[in-house]
Amino acid sequence: MKERRRDFDLRLYLVTDRELCLGRPLERIVRESCAAGVTILQLREKDVATRLFLERAFVLRQVALELGIALVINDRVDVALACRADGVHLGQSDMPCALARRLVGEKMLIGVSVGTVDEAVEAEADGADYLGVGPLFATFTKPDALPATGLDLLRSIRRAVRIPLVGIGGIKRENAGEVIGAGAHGVAVVSAIVSAPDPGAAAGALRSQVDEALGAGGGKSGKNS
Repeated sequence: MKERRRDFDLRLYLVTDRELCLGRPLERIVRESCAAGVTILQLREKDVATRLFLERAFVLRQVALELGIALVINDRVDVALACRADGVHLGQSDMPCALARRLVGEKMLIGVSVGTVDEAVEAEADGADYLGVGPLFATFTKPDALPATGLDLLRSIRRAVRIPLVGIGGIKRENAGEVIGAGAHGVAVVSAIVSAPDPGAAAGALRSQVDEALGAGGGKSGKNS
C-alpha cells in the first residue's frame, strides 16, 4: 500500500458558498482569506450542473495552486479526479468512503462528515484521512443541517478515533478556541468568512484563535500527525 499524503493543514478550513458572498466574487474572497490565514479550501457547489461544477472547480484549482493550499471537492469524486484536486469530502449520503478510496488511490485526501461515534469509527476503518464533526453549534448555512450536537460529541469521537477532526457548524471567533480545546485539529467555517464585511480580517481573527488554542495544548497539531 502506498503511503498516504500527510502534509495537509486543517487549522482553518474554508467551505465555499457563492450565495453567501454578498454579491462579491468567490475567487476574491478566497484569495483574501487565504492570505490572512485559511489553510485548506473546500469547493461546495450545490444544485449546479456537472459541467458548471467542473468549470468552477478548474478555476478554483488554479487559484489554490497559486496560493499553495489544498483544494478539496465536496461530494463529487468524479469532479475531484477531473480537476486533480487534493481531496474529496463525503457526506453520509454520498459515495461510501471505502469505494471512494479505491477510486482515488492513497494520495488523495478523503474527509467524511460524521454525526455519531459509530459513523466516525466506520469512516476511519474505511480509509478516511480526517473527519468533519458537527454541526457543533446552531447553523443556518445548511437548511438540512441536523440539530446542534454541542462539544460532547466531538470529545467522544476524539476518544474513539486516531485521525484528525475538524469541527463544523456555527463556528466563529468567539467559540473557535473551545472547539480546539475539545479535541479538534481545526475548524471549518462558511459564513463566518464568506459573509463577513472583511473576509481577510475575519480569517485572520479565526486563525489567531485557533493557533492560540493549539499552542495552549488544545487539539493535536496544526497538521496531520
